[in-house]
Amino acid sequence: MLKTTLACALAGISGAGAQAAEMTIQVTIPRIDATEYHRPYLAVWLESADKKTVRDIAVWYEQKNTKNEEGKKYLKDLRQWWRVSGRSQGAPADGVSGATRAAGVQTIRVDSKQLAGLPAGNYELSIEAAREKGGRELLRLPLAWPPAKADTQTVQGQHELGAVEIKVAP
Repeated sequence: MLKTTLACALAGISGAGAQAAEMTIQVTIPRIDATEYHRPYLAVWLESADKKTVRDIAVWYEQKNTKNEEGKKYLKDLRQWWRVSGRSQGAPADGVSGATRAAGVQTIRVDSKQLAGLPAGNYELSIEAAREKGGRELLRLPLAWPPAKADTQTVQGQHELGAVEIKVAP
């Protein structure tokens, strides 16, 4: 199983001024026993209540050993992310994109600048995975930012994603 931990100290905005907050996301990607297994493309992003992308957190896609940047053409297989964010970008999620990951524990650190200035409010954390010659799956978790108290939420995937957990603390 591939567990991805996203741990970061993020700056949030509240009526009383800036607050430091902590967020950890664990994404479990099950090891799929298939004849032709490909590492999944993965996108993690925040959406506002009106389904607009607020921030891209991470985008993993094939970057190595591809001719003419072929890996980029499969980013549109991350359909929901592509519709709300990906297709409008010149470079895929500049500053947060990286190569697909092998099975194992992976850590992504989000720079505090990435969510600086994020207005207080209710958001959805979206996690989408797609695999060549495989399936795709999208999971969403509600997120109130900045967090008023420590909170943990979990959702269970069915195919391309296992359990996804988000922990926030003020």
